[in-house]
Amino acid sequence: MSATVTAENKPAPPPVERIKVKVDGREIEVPKTTPDWQGKPQATTMLQACAHAGVDVPHYCYHHKLPVAGNCRMCLVEFGTPVMDPATKKPALNEDGSPKIARSVLPYEPGTPRGAIACATPISPGMELYPGSPATAQMREAVLESLLINHPLDCTICDQAGECKLQEYSVEHGQAASRFVETKVHKPKAVDLGPRIVLDDERCILCTRCIRFTKDIVNDDALGIINRGSYNTIAAAPGRQFDNNYTLNTVDLCPVGALTSKDFRFKMRVWFLKETKSVCPGCATGCNIIIGSRENVIQRLEPRENDAVNGPWMCDSGRLDYKWVGASNRLKEVLVGGKPSTWQTALSEIGSRLVTAAPGSVAIVGSARLSTEELFLLKQLARKFDAITDVVEHLGEADRLLVHAEKAPNYSGARITGLAYTEAGINLPRIRAGIETGSIKSLVVVGEDLVAAGFSSDLLGRLSLLVVSDIVPTPTTSIAHYVLPGCAYAEKRGTFINAKGRVQKFMKAVEPPGTARPEWEFLHELVHQVTGGNGYSTIEGLFNLLARELAPLAGLEWSRLGDTGVTVTL
Repeated sequence: MSATVTAENKPAPPPVERIKVKVDGREIEVPKTTPDWQGKPQATTMLQACAHAGVDVPHYCYHHKLPVAGNCRMCLVEFGTPVMDPATKKPALNEDGSPKIARSVLPYEPGTPRGAIACATPISPGMELYPGSPATAQMREAVLESLLINHPLDCTICDQAGECKLQEYSVEHGQAASRFVETKVHKPKAVDLGPRIVLDDERCILCTRCIRFTKDIVNDDALGIINRGSYNTIAAAPGRQFDNNYTLNTVDLCPVGALTSKDFRFKMRVWFLKETKSVCPGCATGCNIIIGSRENVIQRLEPRENDAVNGPWMCDSGRLDYKWVGASNRLKEVLVGGKPSTWQTALSEIGSRLVTAAPGSVAIVGSARLSTEELFLLKQLARKFDAITDVVEHLGEADRLLVHAEKAPNYSGARITGLAYTEAGINLPRIRAGIETGSIKSLVVVGEDLVAAGFSSDLLGRLSLLVVSDIVPTPTTSIAHYVLPGCAYAEKRGTFINAKGRVQKFMKAVEPPGTARPEWEFLHELVHQVTGGNGYSTIEGLFNLLARELAPLAGLEWSRLGDTGVTVTL
């Protein structure tokens, strides 16, 4: 394992050629090329140039991670290009020596502005863009009026209210009153598009984001446009349902609330949600997410963009895997001998019994679902007894996009801390054999059900001391001498290290039930009782401590991780 952060070892990229343009009269330099949705260099567009200038150009169909369609026309911008002198083949100059610019709004056609779609039009040297001009404003107003002609006035019941770009742009760029007096075209409502998606065709503005995502990102060409003219609608292919493991990304992509999640539909107004930055614990990819919660209940998960991990996407299975956090069968109190007790009593008794344990008589099984900090503390405990340690392997199916075969989020952390070896589960047979022969008398299990991992209840019953920490009751907790209620990832802070070595923070979104505590808190106390070592009692200090002790994390600090993490060499 290397002790250096890979981001610091990368050679400096070659300089990018830059060109000068003007945005609303202000001259700026922008890269000549910008990566497209596939990461390939393409000519920088007007929209991207305006973004460099800090000017937002409204748009619907454009998305930086999708192929350009250029069909909504919301990003129309007035522009000007240098006039070339046909004789000299050089830019023509005004009397004051400034370049002569031919604007796209022709003076002999007042009130008929002509612009270019900023999402698909490349810039050129000397070009001038006028996103704040009256002509641009007139074009935006006209486009919005067209889009709103048949749009239903149901913002009050729409799930997208508060996040709707049509709603926002109509306020910022639209007219105060509608001039439309004819009957609106009515389209199908509440269409069951698939097992997780409901479509309201009346709200759809045909931006085709959902179609391009499904075809070009997921390789599932399941959506298309049917009918003609104002009766165009989005639909699934005949005889098919819109059903793949990434369908809910189209809800994020939809700018107007035409596509809604069955799980979140009519559930909560988005402005009531508290948003917390976190990491999906569903597999070793470690997708960055935002947890939306209210009154200590998780309402939804959404992807948080991180190009080093998941881009702006996440899988449906990870997005919907949150209800167990608030399950009614959560472990809520400490149990000693099957009876309710206190943390002080349990930790004191466990510490007293472990202190007298002989070297080699203790084994520790952690979980790759634990944070790096918790795995580090378990390893500190293991060193005291020369204990055999391991984590349970959780393998499943992978796909070509985001789903990893390793279903635990922190197996890399288990390896780096030394709690696991080259292969997860390689030491479990040794632990099983040690219990059978009587050489292992005490077993500490955190976050795993060993009965499900192949340890029989009868075998575990031979132990003099079985300490189990988990989130929900399992066959293993039912026979443990001490049961310590732990926390879900959304109820604590810490770090995961994904399969590619990305060290990422996850933050606390909700409070744990009952007297449940983050595992790192009570493990810190137990390590202090058993070893006498007194590490940091804050998650920031604990991470900084382990980063100094573990070579692959050398040089890292909690404050350096930021919101998107840092990649290390595994």
